[in-house]
Amino acid sequence: GKTSIAASFAKLANQRIVVDCDVDASNMPLVLPHTIIQEIPFFGEKKAVISQDRCRGCGDCVIYCRFNAIKDFYVVEPVLCEGCAVCAMMCPYEAIDMVEHQSGTVVISQSDGQPFLYANMGIGEGNSGKLVSELREKAKSIAEEENYNLIIIDGPPGIGCPVIASITGTTHVLIVTEPTISGIHDLERIVQLTQHFRIPSSVCINKSDISAENRQLILNICNKNNIPVIGTIPYDEDVIRAQIAGKTVVEYSDGSASQEITKLWQTVQTMLQATIAK
Repeated sequence: GKTSIAASFAKLANQRIVVDCDVDASNMPLVLPHTIIQEIPFFGEKKAVISQDRCRGCGDCVIYCRFNAIKDFYVVEPVLCEGCAVCAMMCPYEAIDMVEHQSGTVVISQSDGQPFLYANMGIGEGNSGKLVSELREKAKSIAEEENYNLIIIDGPPGIGCPVIASITGTTHVLIVTEPTISGIHDLERIVQLTQHFRIPSSVCINKSDISAENRQLILNICNKNNIPVIGTIPYDEDVIRAQIAGKTVVEYSDGSASQEITKLWQTVQTMLQATIAK
């Protein structure tokens, strides 16, 4: 539900920059109509390339490669190459070069006349955390140039490098969870992460009415960690219908979920203003 909420925030905010930092699976472009302004290649790592002119076919590279990336006729398969450069170091004929490899694309666009940034990571590519950092740097640069004071980030799931890169240095993290076993498990992990980096956070319970027992477990966890629960969004099939229509929830209907998301945004605004005032 985090993308549905973040996209709705984008529609409700007057002046903002929106950044979809889920670079492995950017979904926000599906519900935010936009016009692409610029596409910037992202070179996240180097890959081995064997020079057929210098190669003598000794086979040392095949022996030393632990990823089986070197195929027939001494050609490197980029998807399998991890960029460790062991083959280049061990080649007696210096026939292997480590070459910058494009592993993704940063997309700068406009939605509703305001900046909207996202990225596409290539299939099987690495360094998604580095791509998130580059995406945020672009957003920060635009904010400084065009005098925006609000950046809304839709972060990826989990607690890995892309998540750390998404939340580092932010003013506030809104944790979206749901009353399921997996939702509770992920909530506990992200709470530990935000506390580790000392980032103020709050919680929103999505589909809050599907399990009273699990909802209470979430409230207990938040109470134990002194994290406020600032929103509860009921299960509402309008959310699904809005996605099918390619719209945000707050655009599609004035149903229960839409109303609660609007209230949630008002609360978030108040919290941000209070944090900035400090």
